[in-house]
Amino acid sequence: MKRLRDPQWLLILMFLGIIAGVPLIQVAVELRQGEDLRALGVFHQPPTSANLRAYERNLESANWAAQLTRPWVQFAQFAWLRDGAEKAVIGRDGWYFYQPGLRYTLSRTDRPATNRVPEDPLPAILDFRDQLAARGIRLLLMPVPNKESVHPDRLTRRAKDWRPVRSPRTADLLRRLRAADVEVLDLFDEFARVRESDNTPDSPSLYLAQDTHWSPAGVAVAARAAARRLQDLGWARPGDTDYAARPAPVKRLGDILQMLQVPALERRLAPEAVPCVQVFRADTGEPYRDAAEAEILLLGDSFLRVYQEDEPGAAGFVAHLARELRQPLLAVVNDGGGATLVRQELFHRPAFLRGKKVVLWEFVERDIGQALEGWQRVPLPPATP
Repeated sequence: MKRLRDPQWLLILMFLGIIAGVPLIQVAVELRQGEDLRALGVFHQPPTSANLRAYERNLESANWAAQLTRPWVQFAQFAWLRDGAEKAVIGRDGWYFYQPGLRYTLSRTDRPATNRVPEDPLPAILDFRDQLAARGIRLLLMPVPNKESVHPDRLTRRAKDWRPVRSPRTADLLRRLRAADVEVLDLFDEFARVRESDNTPDSPSLYLAQDTHWSPAGVAVAARAAARRLQDLGWARPGDTDYAARPAPVKRLGDILQMLQVPALERRLAPEAVPCVQVFRADTGEPYRDAAEAEILLLGDSFLRVYQEDEPGAAGFVAHLARELRQPLLAVVNDGGGATLVRQELFHRPAFLRGKKVVLWEFVERDIGQALEGWQRVPLPPATP
């Protein structure tokens, strides 16, 4: 009895109680909810490595103790240790970066393939260009730089040079595209010129601080560059639709913070003020809308969706490019799927290619090495009369 009153023994008993209590409470919770016991799931499938990993993830995701403590642990990890785990990298002065994007930026060209999907973009791009050319349609490629490629100085003080950083894999792809006579709009150079001409602390950033996407300033630069390139190539002439613009500021909680899924952190950080500019028809005052009969088709990912389909609407790249060209456009957007998924979506919408003369294909830089479904060859939809 004397030993049991010893503080060391009490700590040991408390520790053992916690170890035994968590699984017992988990069993009680599952029985009360009428569920099968997840701990017994290991006996229901062959003990392969894939099944065991899935079993482990299933236990972890359903564990009541983990669900209770994980948000607070993640909050402490982020707020106190400045660790964004697998999704985020904490930069300077309230800036946050997407961890997979930074990993891509630092990757090498000789990185071995990690899965069975095609990872080299060039064959798929050339195949798509040639299919379009067979129908008399031109292709302009527009890779959008990663945020950390454009604002490395916001990531770390060690980046004394503010100039955009090209990943070795990005530089290699751009070189091979030019050698294959693929028309590419190089936004790295465009953004570098903007930063060089106005590199003061008060100059507008080209990307959002809390988000992976470009800012309204970045949208405007890209739209002007795309319009100028299309006109210089002789692929687009100014239309006859006059558009105007008006301020439409919004507040936006960045997608990087939302990916962390830490409500306490979202409550602690204020949404970012975003000075959007909405495009509208000068004659009717109606916000910009796509037109099925447009001669230019845009394919892309969430960089085409942000501000355009999101709040405030008609304030994204599509609307601003339409304003620069004085003509409505048509866009197909697939979040996270600018490499392959958006072309698969186009295959199921054959009418979208009717009457088209140009396709502008946008995808974010990190997709060069991390695209969902890789870079597959996708046929065009059957031609429609």
